[in-house]
Amino acid sequence: MIRFQILIKVAFVGFFSLFLLSCNQIKSDKNIDTHSLNQSKGTPDIQFDTLFYDFGNLIEGEKVTYIFKFKNTGTSDLIIFDAYSTCGCTVPNYSNEPLKPGDEGKIEVIFDSSGRNGMQYKNITLKLNTPMSEKTLTIKANVKPS
Repeated sequence: MIRFQILIKVAFVGFFSLFLLSCNQIKSDKNIDTHSLNQSKGTPDIQFDTLFYDFGNLIEGEKVTYIFKFKNTGTSDLIIFDAYSTCGCTVPNYSNEPLKPGDEGKIEVIFDSSGRNGMQYKNITLKLNTPMSEKTLTIKANVKPS
């Protein structure tokens, strides 16, 4: 009976390990395909005017907007797959349409200071099809009570 229980545990661990390895292999294959696709058609790159914006002093409850401008300085289409902030008070608006080499784009960032107080730093993470697959934009504001 003990040998049977050990056999069951070993089989379960083996099956679970095989499952994890097969999932990891699928993910690796996708990365390889994306990389070789970028090499055959060129490489996109993104260049921002600035990666940081300071709103200065705000009164709690104000909603403010800043537009980050960028250019595709690469040799193939640039795609923004995702743009997000870890705080619901900061919302990025962007287009996920491919941007041709040399074209310019923008990311609008809306910051809602409601319920915030003091110095605020918020990061917006971009998921891109560039060699460095992530880029971070940062906003700052000093929120004073109303």
